[in-house]
Amino acid sequence: MKERFYVTTPIYYVNDEPHIGHAYTTLLADVLAGFQRIFGRDVYFLTGTDEHGQKLQDAAGRNNRPPLEYCDEMVVRFKNVWKKLGIKNDDFIRTTETRHKTVVAQILRKIYDDGEIYSDNYEGWYCIHDERFWTEKDLLNGNCPDCNRPVSKITEKNYFFKMSKYQDWLIDYIDKNPEFIQPDFRRNEVLGFLRQPLGDLCISRPKSRLSWGIELPFDKDYVCYVWFDALINYISAIGYLSDDVSFNRWWPALHLIGKDILTTHAVYWPCMLKAMGLEQPRTIFAHGWWLSGETKMSKSLGNVIKPLELADKYGVDALRYFLIREMTLGQDSTYSEESFISRYNSDLANDLGNLLSRVMKMVSSYTEGRVPAPAGDKTDSDRELEQRGSDLLDSVRNKIESFKLNQAAEDILELVRGTNRYVEMNRPWDLAKNNDMDRLSTVLYNAAESLRIVSGLLSPVMPEKCAAIRHQLGLPSDDHSLKITGWGELKPGTAVKPGDGLFPRIQKPKTETVAEAKESITELQEGLIGFEEFGKIKLRTAKVISAEKVEKADKLLKLRIDLGSEQRQIVAGVAQYYTPEQMIGKTLIVVTNLKPAKIRGIESNGMLLAAKSGKELVLVTTEGEITPGADIG
Repeated sequence: MKERFYVTTPIYYVNDEPHIGHAYTTLLADVLAGFQRIFGRDVYFLTGTDEHGQKLQDAAGRNNRPPLEYCDEMVVRFKNVWKKLGIKNDDFIRTTETRHKTVVAQILRKIYDDGEIYSDNYEGWYCIHDERFWTEKDLLNGNCPDCNRPVSKITEKNYFFKMSKYQDWLIDYIDKNPEFIQPDFRRNEVLGFLRQPLGDLCISRPKSRLSWGIELPFDKDYVCYVWFDALINYISAIGYLSDDVSFNRWWPALHLIGKDILTTHAVYWPCMLKAMGLEQPRTIFAHGWWLSGETKMSKSLGNVIKPLELADKYGVDALRYFLIREMTLGQDSTYSEESFISRYNSDLANDLGNLLSRVMKMVSSYTEGRVPAPAGDKTDSDRELEQRGSDLLDSVRNKIESFKLNQAAEDILELVRGTNRYVEMNRPWDLAKNNDMDRLSTVLYNAAESLRIVSGLLSPVMPEKCAAIRHQLGLPSDDHSLKITGWGELKPGTAVKPGDGLFPRIQKPKTETVAEAKESITELQEGLIGFEEFGKIKLRTAKVISAEKVEKADKLLKLRIDLGSEQRQIVAGVAQYYTPEQMIGKTLIVVTNLKPAKIRGIESNGMLLAAKSGKELVLVTTEGEITPGADIG
């Protein structure tokens, strides 16, 4: 039986306009679901909308609409955005659906009968925006501590869930299950919150104040608190209390959330599940925020990024790639148009797009438009590329399982870059000119096979562009035929279908003011460069594996270096200062994104950094041991 993978996003407040934060969480779930399908698992991916509460009731009133009719109009915005962004969710739940409301009412009745809910008079401060009660000590300058909006003092009878009785249990559960809340620092944040006494949770609102909600089954004068209602979507959607087979098939889930709703998911929800007698979620993963500069995006600041505008401007898959590649999952990340264009041009236009274009042109020109069969003995460069391609699936799987999606994307692009270097090193255009057809066939086959693997592994991130790559390779482009296998599955004789370039370079918008232009001229005169220019230089640590002198060249050493994920050959002019024996084992700093060069007929892929003063030269190295391939910056 196949392993199962159930992933959820939060259900988004239907009154919101979809922004880059909503898009990121949903895209993250979509990409994780796509990778799990590639890994052979059965997948269920749930998203949806939260459609009850004070804000919805008030917004519907301002628009002269019944609340449900208003929600029907608003929900379309989310569905349209997800469709445009290529999101392939298996279900979309709305909390106004009967299947959800029925389950919420049944759960309320059960835990009320079990003595988990009681009534009491409550006096406290209420935030309409967050629909939460706060105590006096919670307030910040008299305002809501979450949204900084004014609060109102309310005294009324309400119903409370006995959440406090589960505090010790929850602390113990979190301690014993390190995978439960991730990343680690979010788990520590929750444990810090639980050091304070945990109060009981008010789960009702009187209809006299709020009528738009799910009625309490034991008191028709009250409706359910919107958060208690909303969290239950994760189990109502998969058949809890209505379809035991489906529920037992999919639960427990991986919940993907933004860090701002960590407490509700990592404290309220576990206690609710414990009271119901249900298994806890597999993992609750809280990702960071997308920032504009150093500031969180918000409507009030006018800096919200709308995902459809970006998709229309640069393409859906380019947006998907940027969001996955740029954010270290769990940390905040900054969006700027400059960083978007830089990432796109570097990874997609220069690396992947260039590789596809040149391979298609050479197969069309040199082997009559068909993938050639490799021939002759394998060289070291053949074996190195084949090993890298063969190892990539396991590497990507390990990164995905540990929520390092940006590193998985980088691993895939490293195969692209390695293949570009392989093509440069083996120079198929010279092989064709010299009629060395055996060697030419091997080089072109390996380059095309590398593209097959890349197009498969990158397809959860860029489904449309990867389908187009597979089409150009002469492979089925539909998802159902997608299989990621080991090296050598591309069939020789397959007819390629070259097409237009998939990633045309984006020209950076010229918005420089007169003052900025003067500043740029001054910097040029003073020999200064901008941070963005410096950021283009890729520096990594490298360990020297072997070293030997270059024949008839007194100043040159030929080095083999280990960059962690790969090995390279570099020719360095340091022979007058270091013997080969002195070089072996050194950890050095290397520029890794220089174009390959030939020095005395020897391929060199990178440059060592060194400091020179007069006749003295010292290599730039690290203080203490560090893993080869570590980024410098």
